[in-house]
Amino acid sequence: MGISIDEVKKIAHLAKLELPEKVAQTYTEELSKILDYFASLKEVDTDNVQPTFHPFTWDTPMREDEVKPFEDIQAILANAPELLENMIVVPKVVKAP
Repeated sequence: MGISIDEVKKIAHLAKLELPEKVAQTYTEELSKILDYFASLKEVDTDNVQPTFHPFTWDTPMREDEVKPFEDIQAILANAPELLENMIVVPKVVKAP
């Protein structure tokens, strides 16, 4: 089956990625191996296999959400790398356009 280097470049373009030629060639080879593996799965005889949603038969235990106070806030804050008053400072993850 495989995938062409042009298809890899198109996917990279759609994902707004810049790929050097050598990296694009590596991705072409690796993605082709993955697609070939999935193509080989088509040959597996699954006629007598029942479709399953999950391999386990037990039900997922459900419980009500409960708010539980945590008495030792200092224990949590002691592990924070950076604090501002009683709040944990985290790095900004959203960039402005």
